[in-house]
Amino acid sequence: MARAGWQFTAPPFAGGTEPATFHPGAPQEEAIARLQWLVEERQRLALVVGDEGCGKSHLLSMVPRRLGGLGCEVAMVSLGGLGDDDWLELLLARLPLEPQARAEATRPWRKLEDRLRENVLMERGTVIVCDDVDRAPAAALDGLTRLVTSAEPFAARTLLVVAATPAGSARLPRAFLDRVAVRIELTPWDEDDVGAFVAGALARAGGDPRLFTTAAVATLARFSGGVPNVVRRLARLALVVGGAAGIDRVDAATVERAWRELGPVDRSVPPRADADTPVAEAAPPGSPRVRVVRRLGE
Repeated sequence: MARAGWQFTAPPFAGGTEPATFHPGAPQEEAIARLQWLVEERQRLALVVGDEGCGKSHLLSMVPRRLGGLGCEVAMVSLGGLGDDDWLELLLARLPLEPQARAEATRPWRKLEDRLRENVLMERGTVIVCDDVDRAPAAALDGLTRLVTSAEPFAARTLLVVAATPAGSARLPRAFLDRVAVRIELTPWDEDDVGAFVAGALARAGGDPRLFTTAAVATLARFSGGVPNVVRRLARLALVVGGAAGIDRVDAATVERAWRELGPVDRSVPPRADADTPVAEAAPPGSPRVRVVRRLGE
């Protein structure tokens, strides 16, 4: 109903991790800047930490585009729910191996090492991106730890980027955490980021970027706590409520009504006090401390 009433060409707040729907809020831009710095400095391990809904997977989906432009070969896998013997085959399937190399009767780990050596010979780095590392099978964690602790020359040109929730990251092996060069924490969006996301999503769907009033954006930021996935869901519900009411613009009352009537079960969640806190710079205990600032090198 909302789509017909406001003449959208596509759902403006649909979910998914497509690059076209990625909003580079301040936390996301900071995270990408740090990953670029890690490639340039030939670091070996980055840990991206964020609560559920803060956009870890969406951020990681952008890594091939952003870091591939630096001359890196990037492969991304999600490790959640895999069996012990599945993760390495899945990773190899993401790498552009030659048919002959893929068909060789060699162990999967040897195939991975050969590809990493080949990239070094071609003077290009390798970036391996692993989502849901806190839900990875034990064999995958052992393999990733082996990779970041290896003394082989190819390992020095390989950056491993892994993502986990805060609670999940605390359960990762100490030998693995000790190798983290930079810990990147994804924080919720502030009100400006919420407003920019809403305007961009509406414009991309052929709508009026000013469809949500300033007060509606402020209310959306407050009730969602700035959590990207909650912002997206609540904005979508507000369009449903507003379309049903036949209003011209979504106001604060419409957003609140959507939250009260159609929103999450727990409607008492207060706004996050740290919504505008910058990306944390602290590394886990025992890992090197690297101070990185926004727009590194400028």
